[in-house]
Amino acid sequence: MRFTIERIRTLVLVAAVLLLAALGVFLAAARWKNRFHSGDVPQRLAREIQQESRNFDYTHNFGAHSRFKIHASKAIQLKSNHLELQNVEIDIFGEDGAQSEKIAGGEFDYDQKSGIALAQGPVEMLLTQPAARAGGGKPAGRTRTAAGVAGDTDSVHVKTSGVSFNRTTGLVTTAQRVDFSTSHGGGSSVGAWFDSASGHLILMQAVELTTYRGKDMVRIHAQHAEFDRNEQVCELRAATLEYSNGEAVAAQARIEFRDDGSAEQMEATGGLTLSTATGGRMTAPRAEMAFDEHNQPRHGRLEGGVIMDSTQPGRVVHGTSPTADLNFTEQGQLQRAHLERSVDFQSDETVSESTGRSIRVRRTWRSQVADLEFRASRAAGSAHLEPQTIRGFGGVTITSESRRGNAPAQPARMQADEVTGMFGESSALRSLVGTGHALMEQVTAKGEHQIARGDRLTANFRQQENRETQETRAGGKGAGSSGQGSNRDAQAGAAPDLQTAELDGHVALLEQPASAPGAQPQPPLRATAERAVYEGDGDLLHLTGHARTTGEPRIVDNGLNLIAEKVDVSRQSGDAYARGNVKATWQGANPASAGKAGAQSGSGLAGNGPAHAIADEVHLNESTGQATFSGHARLWQQASSVAAPEIVLDQHRDTFTARTGNASEPVRAVLVSAGRAQGIPGGAQDERKTSSPSVIRVRGGDLWYSDAEHRVVMRGGVAGTVVAETTTATSVSDAVELRLIPATASDDGQTQVDRMTATGHVLLTSQGRRGTGEKLVYSGLTGDYVLTGTAQVPPSMSDPDHGRVTGEALIFHSRDDSVSIEGGGSETRTETTAPKAYAP
Repeated sequence: MRFTIERIRTLVLVAAVLLLAALGVFLAAARWKNRFHSGDVPQRLAREIQQESRNFDYTHNFGAHSRFKIHASKAIQLKSNHLELQNVEIDIFGEDGAQSEKIAGGEFDYDQKSGIALAQGPVEMLLTQPAARAGGGKPAGRTRTAAGVAGDTDSVHVKTSGVSFNRTTGLVTTAQRVDFSTSHGGGSSVGAWFDSASGHLILMQAVELTTYRGKDMVRIHAQHAEFDRNEQVCELRAATLEYSNGEAVAAQARIEFRDDGSAEQMEATGGLTLSTATGGRMTAPRAEMAFDEHNQPRHGRLEGGVIMDSTQPGRVVHGTSPTADLNFTEQGQLQRAHLERSVDFQSDETVSESTGRSIRVRRTWRSQVADLEFRASRAAGSAHLEPQTIRGFGGVTITSESRRGNAPAQPARMQADEVTGMFGESSALRSLVGTGHALMEQVTAKGEHQIARGDRLTANFRQQENRETQETRAGGKGAGSSGQGSNRDAQAGAAPDLQTAELDGHVALLEQPASAPGAQPQPPLRATAERAVYEGDGDLLHLTGHARTTGEPRIVDNGLNLIAEKVDVSRQSGDAYARGNVKATWQGANPASAGKAGAQSGSGLAGNGPAHAIADEVHLNESTGQATFSGHARLWQQASSVAAPEIVLDQHRDTFTARTGNASEPVRAVLVSAGRAQGIPGGAQDERKTSSPSVIRVRGGDLWYSDAEHRVVMRGGVAGTVVAETTTATSVSDAVELRLIPATASDDGQTQVDRMTATGHVLLTSQGRRGTGEKLVYSGLTGDYVLTGTAQVPPSMSDPDHGRVTGEALIFHSRDDSVSIEGGGSETRTETTAPKAYAP
């Protein structure tokens, strides 16, 4: 857009001075000749064939100082009332007395009857630019040119022929070629028409102007050009301006000048096209441009539907806007473009990965208003403009669709009230910042639909390095010389990959898993946080918050409600890591099967009500379906609970385990036994009653639970033994197994222990009694303990009153504190009087 319009005006003015000076001065000489021969020259010439004089000289003053001098080798007065001057030299002097123009021609002819003067052959002129002579007596060696800058006096060399001047109408015309040149350039046209009275100049056709700006050449082509000296207006038709970095084409161009000769305003109608050497193109039906006193463009406006196109290797961009306002730097460089009323950009980009696959990325930008900032770049060794920022207002929507090879397309969308984009080298998108109702949506290669919302979104893109930079870093071997370099090149590509993204303020995430054709859709995963940060290198998502002000991050996944101080999610594996004050709740599903599609409540630890878990941290493994709670982990539902340094839930097997690596921190489980039967022994079933359930506490080295089997197994592990405590007895053994009764509505969803079995080196203590054996079975319904041993080592029991007893089986009846001994085909019942430690 650095149009050198001052050169157009200067060269057009020079053409006017050329024609007027050459013929107007000659006309004055002809009039002087008439006076020299007195007023009766026509009659006298009619009586003579001709009159001839040699070394003709004439000097004439214009006002007090300015004047011209004519010298001809021969002057001939013809009887046809024509006057001819041969080998003419005309010197024109300025007001300061210095010579300003010099005109030379082989032959001039003047028809005194018609008042038409004609230069018979070629005419050459040496002229000084008009503005350089307007110094009012200042030396001509250092003055102000039409370009508005101080510089040496600029001479104009002109060549033409066939010039005529009509004294009556004041018209100067030629149908021949006009050539003129200066130190800054030159030009030509075919045919010229100049009204000396009105100052209106017309260059008829094939107008060619050439000038220089520094070392850069500027070419101007026009089908037709007109200049009005009085109105200071120049009009060009079908004009093309070519410069080093592009060209401008206008069907009609009107240029207005200031009194000092500088361009003030340009108006283009009928279509304006601006093109750059790097493939950029901008068109509009109408355009206006304002210039400063140095002829540099300052402001511009394009109307009627602006179209912007850019074509580069592997990338095509197309944009539209009803209007565009342009601002320029003091050096005339495009600095800012303001687009209004529905702005639309579309880009299509295709690159090849090092693997040979092609990536095609299509993007769109839509906003009500957009501001573009530009900067100068010297990429690829040449100076050109490239975008620096783009900022959209009034609601911005950015969409993209990427396709690798023949894989399905992956669509994505970003929205915000305002969006600012930053560009790097080669116009590559570097970052995007969206504020106000920010949203990012995409469909992954696995078919997962992901939506992220927040108050502010910041996205940074990985920039592709050019080949020279890659080879330099690789020691001249190229980026693909190592496996790591190839991988980075494949990740980057020319289409920028997302490197990092930050979503701040009231963050809400939703992920809908892909469903197989015909299958029932799975429940979506939802997450909330104050801040979400995405890292492209590891494909990780970090969720953080503030417990007091904004709340901690929360994940809801098919009945699982997880809260922690920080949550990290791997988008590649689907794994999640929660750290710091972790809280988890399963609503209406077993913790072992939480997260499974269609998971229902069942028996076991979870029962029918919500289950809860707390820990220092948790790892959710997507591939194995395991959730590992570690660091003071505790899992509970209603009155049942498990506590351990580590608890692992396996949703694929509907199991969970609890374990410890430190004997001082054993695994602890609290369960509720089934209500004990009470009433008359041996009575009818409908006469028996069931007491309230009692609590069973178990601790050991590790615990395993199966929801499908309704079974809990505790082993000694690093703790050495398993300790089980009920309201009436305590057992120590190598392992304990608990069989559970599935929860029912009548149980208020509370799971209960139907039977507990302790095995291996069993030691039972209850109300002063002490029993040993290899196996102990406790019935939650009856409250009885059955202790057995082996044939070699039968069970035994001792108490303060009866001493030691043994048999094949020792049965402790907690309902009446009695002990039965079975063995040898008989049963012995022993009553005890020991004080009760617990109420039945």
